[in-house]
Amino acid sequence: MEVTSLLEGQRYIVAGNTIDESKYACRIKKALEATGRQVFAVGKEHKDIDECPWDDADVLVLCINPVLGQGLVEGSHKPIKAAVIQPGAGSDEVKAALDAKGIGYVDGCVLRGLEARGEYVFPESTTFRTSLKAWT
Repeated sequence: MEVTSLLEGQRYIVAGNTIDESKYACRIKKALEATGRQVFAVGKEHKDIDECPWDDADVLVLCINPVLGQGLVEGSHKPIKAAVIQPGAGSDEVKAALDAKGIGYVDGCVLRGLEARGEYVFPESTTFRTSLKAWT
């Protein structure tokens, strides 16, 4: 399983600080929404995955402290098809909690996955590409 294949879904739960624009969870939330996907934010906006109004979710994106992520997964009763564990959000305990819930997971980066699908351009990449065009 790869991140790019998980980006074919429509309903995403993003766990992390989705309010502070300097945080990757916020960037991920905005990028998913900008590509027409539905996003429910847990962490700063909502406290619990089960507050999500959908019957199920395609992907849980963990972009949160591993201890908090483990607690969110263990406390959830919401059917979730798969999870992406962002860099720094994983631990053996998080993976065990996902396994116990029967949620397949991949360690990876949602923004890089969106970039590979042509759905996102990193701001730094935009500057680089603009500079490159000036030289050609």
